[in-house]
Amino acid sequence: MKIVFTGGGTAGHIFPFLAIVREIKKNYPDLNFKPYYIGPNLNEHISGLLEKEEIRIIKILTGKLRRYFSLENFLDIFKLPIGLIQSFFWLFFLGPDLVFSKSGYGSFPVAFWANIFGIPFFLHESDSVFGLASKIESKWAQEVFLSFPLIDSLDKNKGIVVGNPVRQEILEGSKKEAQKLFKLQGNKPLILILGGSQGAQKINEVILEILPAFLKDFEIIHQTGRKNFLEVKKEAEAILTDEDLKKDYHPFPFLEEEFYKQALVVADLIISRAGAGAIFEISAAGKPALLIPLAQSAQNHQLKNAYIFTEKGGGEVIEESNFSPHFFLTKLKHLFSRRDILTKMKENSKNFSRSNAAKIIASYLIEYFTQLSNKNRVS
Repeated sequence: MKIVFTGGGTAGHIFPFLAIVREIKKNYPDLNFKPYYIGPNLNEHISGLLEKEEIRIIKILTGKLRRYFSLENFLDIFKLPIGLIQSFFWLFFLGPDLVFSKSGYGSFPVAFWANIFGIPFFLHESDSVFGLASKIESKWAQEVFLSFPLIDSLDKNKGIVVGNPVRQEILEGSKKEAQKLFKLQGNKPLILILGGSQGAQKINEVILEILPAFLKDFEIIHQTGRKNFLEVKKEAEAILTDEDLKKDYHPFPFLEEEFYKQALVVADLIISRAGAGAIFEISAAGKPALLIPLAQSAQNHQLKNAYIFTEKGGGEVIEESNFSPHFFLTKLKHLFSRRDILTKMKENSKNFSRSNAAKIIASYLIEYFTQLSNKNRVS
């Protein structure tokens, strides 16, 4: 069984692929399963994760349509035709049984030819709002899997709300192991700050501005993003003159899976952007969250994602325009002065989770493939 996975190439797209592939391998060990990824270039870390799962990586050129003036729009006009040609040949020669898309501009060439060739095509939309690629691809899909409740403009006969696929391995942390791994002091509430694989400049700036005051009341694990790490680390070292406070600050460029699962299990509260992947991982871990949506996200999807989650009581939103150092620190102190609020948030966060999404999607794909194979044998 050959499945081609395609998407935008970010961690938010690749991690769900990993979750689905792992579920297929775990639950269908006798299946001759050959997964492929066709899409834009990946960073070294993400490529390594796919290679570890024996997912063959095929890179294509893809063009992005930006809804604002940019010279890159003119350059990308030439990338799309090349990506379409590359995708044509790869799909033709591979002959996959199914194509599974996480949407995004990087998936469009593969989705286009899957539709032309009549290859069964499935789409998963992580966010609460459809982007342009999702709107087009949903018309070609056999089925559209959704993280959030039904989206406007979607054919209501296609949408299945399953949640966002989450790697089960990140839910297997141990507080004892976390204590050793991070050398935690353990005498203050622990805050986990997630800026995504690229970090979040605004979040980093606010944290650094209040870092000594922050550390007086909290211990921090801070994912800064790889490109920001050295700058943040250097500035933090200059700011923190108290050796005891330094012991409570644990900056990392990026939390690899082993580190991430230990950070999740030990966190008392998580500060994060509001991408669907982050929200559903936080929820699956049953953690309360303060979400700071990226103000420039396409169709403002992060803000909408965040409010759907917080309306269910799993956390609170601080919009970027209100994300000032004083307000942020005051909000944190208030929450930890009201443990009943945090306890309720934790319960609601867990209730929001749909942690079986990867298993549901994997089962659906295998069932569809089995029915298709049986039908072909009969005919």
